[in-house]
Order: sequence, then structure tokens, then C-alpha cells
Amino acid sequence: MTTVACIGAGTVGRAWAVVFARAGHDVRLYDALPGEAAGRARDGARRTLELFAENRLLDEPVETVLARIVPVESIADAVSGASYVQESVREDLDVKRQVFAEISQFANAEAILASSTSALPGSEFMGAVERPERALVVHPVNPPSLIPLVELCGTNWTSPDTIARTKTFMKEVGMKPILLKKEIDGFILNRLQFTLVAEALHLVGEGYCDPEDIDAVLTDGLALRWASIGPFEVAHLNAPDGMQGFIDRLGPMMRHLGQSARTDYPWTDAQIATTHASLCERIPLDTIAERQAWRDGRILALRRMKQDVPDPNS
Repeated sequence: MTTVACIGAGTVGRAWAVVFARAGHDVRLYDALPGEAAGRARDGARRTLELFAENRLLDEPVETVLARIVPVESIADAVSGASYVQESVREDLDVKRQVFAEISQFANAEAILASSTSALPGSEFMGAVERPERALVVHPVNPPSLIPLVELCGTNWTSPDTIARTKTFMKEVGMKPILLKKEIDGFILNRLQFTLVAEALHLVGEGYCDPEDIDAVLTDGLALRWASIGPFEVAHLNAPDGMQGFIDRLGPMMRHLGQSARTDYPWTDAQIATTHASLCERIPLDTIAERQAWRDGRILALRRMKQDVPDPNS
């Protein structure tokens, strides 16, 4: 694949453009807002590439990579001749149906048509696509330019060949794909993420701790392990006899805590407002962009560490 189309030039769309351009592909970037692809999106892509360069994770000059990202004026201009199309428009079924209908009208017959949807099953908007066997969900973590995990989820129409080709392509552009065996709302990442957030709202809402304590539990506790190993391997390594021994000892406690957790906790507008105010004291709204830049630098520093200390079992 030498030409890739990115439909939607918001945070996710322009991050995808960086992923593909860094891997050497020509990228056509389209957005419905006039000037978005050529203006703010391209500026954002440049800043991301400069961050990669600062962290010694870019093998070419910034301008060389940026030159591969070409803003275009229509979906037809973007997808014509492209071998892979990544849609990243807003989470609206009607909008996605309309966009995919237009994409399939102009895309090559063999082009892979992928959606970045965060929660909507592909079967709800890909059924009317011409040759739906070539369409699937390719759900990234925001922003995909910095975080390599990507979830591949086909529909009942998606062919095994499309899944295999997409998985290979994702690996070639530096992503870390996982495969969902069947559709589920929110896929895997968001179901895990939002379940944790819901219990966090329960713990804060019932007065067990403050929002800052929840964040500290993650950043100074769980995330230090999770950055290298997942919860199943954590359990496996936390007992001399592995996962089975861990469950034999702690299984009853796990079941009890799971039953007492409140992932359906009825948090209130007042609770969210209080939490928002607490966050704004520490991170005022006019410093969010600065804090995002700090976050992005930490993400890349962690990626460098993982690259320098590779996992021998991967």
C-alpha cells in the first residue's frame, strides 16, 4: 500500500495521518470543515512529528514526513486510488452511513475501508457499503500517533482476507493490533476503561477518597505494572504457582469485590461539577494544551524505555 486516505482531520484523523506518513505512505487527508485539513490538522501533525524527532523516534526530517500528508478537497479526491481508507468522523450513525456510502462509491474495489469508531458496531453502518466484505472497524487509542494499540473488529460481512490484510498492514505501520472475535459495544479498551472510571466515580461519590487519590492509585500504582504487563500476567506473576495459585488464594475476595463494585453507579451532575472544579484547580483550562504536550512527551519516553528494554517473551 502506497496511498492511504484519512477521512476526518480531527485529533484522531490527523494522528492516523502521522502514523501512515511515518511508515512511508502517501496520505490524502480530507475534512468536511473548509481549511481544517490544510490548517489546524497539518499544524498538529507537524507538532507531533517534531515531538517524535525530539525523542529520537523519527528516522527522517520532519518536513520530509509531513510532505507525504496532502490535504484534499473531497472524499472522492481522498479515496480514489487509495489502497486503505481510515474514517475518523464523529460518532453519529447517520453521518457514518453517509460517509461510508460516499467512500465505497469512489474507492477502489480492493481497498480496505476502516472506521475509527469508538463504540458503534460496524454492522450498524457498514451494511450498505458496496462490497461490505472489505469493511471493518480499526479502533485506535487516542492519539494513535503516540499509542500503538489498535482493535480490529469485523462485521458478519467482513472477509477473513480483509482481517488478515489489515492486521498485516497495521503491524507494518508500527501499530499493535488485537483481534475481536465478535462485535460488542465499545470494543475491549473502552469497556475496560469506562468500567474502571465508573467504579472510580462510585468511590469518590460515596466519600471513600478524592479524585486525586484515584489518579495516584493508577499513576503510582497499577499503571507502573500495567505499562509492561497486563492484569492476567500480573496475577500470574503475583503467585509462585502462577495464575491458578493466585485465583485459589484470592478468588473469593475477587468475586466479593466484583459484586460490591458499582459500575452502574448513578453519579450526579453535581458530583461531576465538583470533580471538574478540583481538576481545574490543578490543571486550569488555559493550560490543558501545555499539559497535553507534557503527557505526550511522557508517553513517548515510556515507548523509548520499552523499546530499549524489549519484552523477551513478545
